[in-house]
Amino acid sequence: MTTTLITGANKGLGHETARRLTALGHTVYLGARNVERGAAAAASLGARFVQLDVTEDASVAAAVATIEADGGLDVLVNNAGIEVRSPEGAIIGAAELTADVMREVFETNVFGLVRVTHAFLPLLERSAAPVVVNVSSLASLAHAGKGYPGVAYPTSKTAVNMLTVQFAKAFPRMRINAVEPGYTATDLNQREGTQTVEQGAEIIVRMAQLWPDGPTGGYFDMSGPLPW
Repeated sequence: MTTTLITGANKGLGHETARRLTALGHTVYLGARNVERGAAAAASLGARFVQLDVTEDASVAAAVATIEADGGLDVLVNNAGIEVRSPEGAIIGAAELTADVMREVFETNVFGLVRVTHAFLPLLERSAAPVVVNVSSLASLAHAGKGYPGVAYPTSKTAVNMLTVQFAKAFPRMRINAVEPGYTATDLNQREGTQTVEQGAEIIVRMAQLWPDGPTGGYFDMSGPLPW
């Protein structure tokens, strides 16, 4: 059984992934910015809580120290992510997009993912079977002409896909993949999604349990590989 860290896991897809992996017997660190909510969520699942704000170097460094002292890490699930909407709750399209909105989204979805991955690489490299799962959604350029009109969120996730490919090339012993959970009802999209967190977490849980001979450098949903 593995030791797994899930970022942004006090609710939504991260919480459901933590629940499933804990139930399967894995040791799970539930990462969350808010100590009270994160600790309560971890306690309810039988997981371990670690305070983790992916936008802050000190927070990430402290999480590394905690997990290293407890024995190390096998699986990193980069789940923490945000979508910025207008004050009225509307999706921000191309006409309304500003650099500030793009910067805010990238700070968590891209720079935060890099910050966490970079910090935990030494622990992952010590694992016998290291795995990284990057939660990515609406990121296929081949499918970009359909549906969702927002710009910042899918652009950030397309960057996550390229990061996935480049990290997978650089660390061939690790299984590093991006996953598309689908349009899941969570706080991120104001619960407008058409599927449950149980359905959305399925691909995350599956890819978090890859064997060393599993795929790497890919983008997957429950049906299989997705086009870039």
